[in-house]
Amino acid sequence: MASSGMDLTDVRATMLRTLHLRALDANSPAPVLGDRYAAEAVRRIDYDWGRLAKRGLANDCYAVALRANRFDDLAAGFLRRHADAAVIDLGCGLDSRAFRLAPGSGVRWFDIDLPEVVELRRRLYADGDGYRMLAGSATDPRWLRELPSDGPTLVIIEGLLMYLSPAANRELFRRLTEHRTTGEIVFDGVAPWVAAKSRVLKRCFPRWHRAPAYLTSQRDYPGIIAETPGLRQITDVGVLTDTHRAPDPSVRRYYGLLGKVAAIENWMRVFRTAF
Repeated sequence: MASSGMDLTDVRATMLRTLHLRALDANSPAPVLGDRYAAEAVRRIDYDWGRLAKRGLANDCYAVALRANRFDDLAAGFLRRHADAAVIDLGCGLDSRAFRLAPGSGVRWFDIDLPEVVELRRRLYADGDGYRMLAGSATDPRWLRELPSDGPTLVIIEGLLMYLSPAANRELFRRLTEHRTTGEIVFDGVAPWVAAKSRVLKRCFPRWHRAPAYLTSQRDYPGIIAETPGLRQITDVGVLTDTHRAPDPSVRRYYGLLGKVAAIENWMRVFRTAF
């Protein structure tokens, strides 16, 4: 089995939570995403998954699956329009989007994350024709040297930017748009109240709330996008607007009730931008 070699103290370990939730969805009687790769990865990684179950995260599996579905749809749409695209999945964690979508032979796909994350990924997946894994931090521009600078590009950043400061977000967007000629950046952001709550929990209950605090919220992105030359926003949509896609009626009712509260409905939104 592959050893995770990680605990639950920093942003790298959030990928284990996300993987666990996607696997729970895949193993449910009526999955939303149905990520069989996630279920297989959980079986192969030597980790005490009970630590996550005890934290009550199972209730979040459908929201995580709905978010992944939204990103998958945006990526699939871009690839239908650009059969020769380059795809950069930044902060990919243990996500299997490159395999779920099975892009055509003309697509060059790069999954990028921290060295220890990529090391674990390589025990689960392998580089292949048109697919590479690269080690690097989102805040370190050196991995950009490994990427082509021609043609249309899709940059996917799921579950990462809220952990970076607004200044780091701004610098990352600038580097991406300067390196590439044309493309889209899709990413998610949390509501201001969610970010504020995470910071309070981290400050007041650090031994209990071991996950990193959110540093950037949805409220910061209009300014960040406006300050990035050539970047413009196309759409943003709440993750819970997709609850009709859940096959299980009880799941649809549960999230439908949550969606009636505007603050909860907009707790996380997915942004699509173009340059």
